[in-house]
Amino acid sequence: MKITKILVANRGEIAWRVMRTAKEMGIATVAVYSDADVGAPFVRYADQAVRLGPAAASESYLLMEKVIEAALKTKAQAIHPGYGFLSENAEFSDMVEQAGLIFIGPRAEAIRTMGDKLSAKEAVAGFGVPLVPGSKGAIKGIEEAREVLKSTGFPVLIKASAGGGGKGMRIVEREEDFEEQMELAVNEATSAFGNGSVFIEKYVASPRHIEFQILADAHGNIVHLFDRECSVQRRHQKVVEEAPSCVLDDALRSAMGQAAVNVAKACNYRGAGTVEFILDEQHNFYFLEMNTRLQVEHPVTELITGVDLVREMICIAEGQPLSFTQEELYIRGHAIELRVYAEDPANNFLPDIGKLHVYERPDGPGVRVDDGFEQGMEVPIHYDPMISKLCTHASDREAAMDRMIRAIDEYLIVGVQTTLDFGRFVMQHEAFRTGDFDTHFVPKYFTPDKLDRALDEGQQRAGAAVAALIQQGGKGTAVPSSESSASGSKSQSTWRIRRGAPS
Repeated sequence: MKITKILVANRGEIAWRVMRTAKEMGIATVAVYSDADVGAPFVRYADQAVRLGPAAASESYLLMEKVIEAALKTKAQAIHPGYGFLSENAEFSDMVEQAGLIFIGPRAEAIRTMGDKLSAKEAVAGFGVPLVPGSKGAIKGIEEAREVLKSTGFPVLIKASAGGGGKGMRIVEREEDFEEQMELAVNEATSAFGNGSVFIEKYVASPRHIEFQILADAHGNIVHLFDRECSVQRRHQKVVEEAPSCVLDDALRSAMGQAAVNVAKACNYRGAGTVEFILDEQHNFYFLEMNTRLQVEHPVTELITGVDLVREMICIAEGQPLSFTQEELYIRGHAIELRVYAEDPANNFLPDIGKLHVYERPDGPGVRVDDGFEQGMEVPIHYDPMISKLCTHASDREAAMDRMIRAIDEYLIVGVQTTLDFGRFVMQHEAFRTGDFDTHFVPKYFTPDKLDRALDEGQQRAGAAVAALIQQGGKGTAVPSSESSASGSKSQSTWRIRRGAPS
């Protein structure tokens, strides 16, 4: 079935990104929005827009019935969920299809299978996918847990079977701490997900987080589009991603890619998905989970393969077979993504919400910025504080890192603290540049004193000049002086005033 109109059930940069591909394909788009996003770029870009409700996601973007009602009202044939919100909600996928609409994503059953870590492990075990040693199912009591511990030893990881983001997760290094940590993990999982099921795995002390992008059509064709390294994380959430990983050789990449394809086979997958693995110090890899949606970091895969993943998702939803085979895919250079969050890295990466008084994106060869903001907009408190995804692509990893530093230095943001300077710290750190790092990069190497937050008297005067200029109507912008090493963070640069509108 040819799709002629898509409703994008999301907001911000991912909604805008999906709509741009749809436009290239001659497909009309419908935006849905909350009161916090009135007049946002993605709302203006769409051919039609429907208000869902107040700013809170629970009163707008998460209202499944209202989203489907908006699609039917505007005569959209399909719904693309983006990521987050309803993207991995099996009930929503079912409801979309029951309404006679096309869900641009996997079937509900695949979402259910992979949405629970225990059912996911059970499904992939029969396809020869390596699993971390541990319990085969949910732990029913402390005595059963002790039996598992006899085979795993310490340290172990207690994990919630539902959800993610580090909730319901506990590392236990000593037997005397196990019972208490088990109780805490169950309570946290129950509170966060309404499901207190937990399981136990052997803890991999120095893991790397490697994931593989897959595409699967309705005709049984499945390919992987190579790997992404996502080991630079804070609070178990990614900040820097790159493709491909610098630690994999051809043999290991091939083995992990085939395992990713087998995971897709295990749940009869359709659409775009990501299979995540952990890699230990001996280069043994283990299945972690499958994300049944488009990932935040999908641009780096697009940059090294030349494949538009959103276009492929739409074509698959139309019933078309994949337009290429595994043998036709190859890696083109190296790409890096920095998630630019409105967060203060010097204050434990806590959100720093406010107005973007100055907002100018970097540009030039090999630079891609996926964002949903403009100068003068507020970063709302109601959603994830990500401002953009800053990506660079070059012929090799060193050139991509150097290009990222240049792009960070050109990215001008005044009004909120951001992860831009943290990104520069990562790009310049010896461990990252040599590829000798793991998921403990942030706690191992980064401390607040790594970022220079001292403001001298001249900087304070320049900051006051910026504020005065903004109050006068914003007829100029402020940029760091050439001798400053800052990236545009509101409290780090020596400022000069440049007249004229922002570029």
